[in-house]
Amino acid sequence: MIPQGRGALLFTGATASLKGYALSSAFAMSKFALRGLAQSAARELGPKGVHVAHFILDGAVRNARWPDPTDRPDSTLDPDAIAQTYIDVLRQPRSAWTFEIDLRPWVETF
Repeated sequence: MIPQGRGALLFTGATASLKGYALSSAFAMSKFALRGLAQSAARELGPKGVHVAHFILDGAVRNARWPDPTDRPDSTLDPDAIAQTYIDVLRQPRSAWTFEIDLRPWVETF
């Protein structure tokens, strides 16, 4: 990618990359490290034309075994919507690159 002056590295993280939870120290440690890697790589490779982005998936991803409850449609992350977001980030002009993005269901309670 560096010789071509273009490319992308997209990392998938989780909320644990921002804050640790009880009984999940190993997971949090790995996600914190991944986020740090993405930050460092973005600063190293961005000036060389390589777009580095970190995606925080904050919620369950919908699948056949974990469908949305009928009383809460779209309460899980749709895999196609996640994929579309990755594509949108890949297509960004380099004058406005995203480094980090949070994806979460709209029904999240804060």
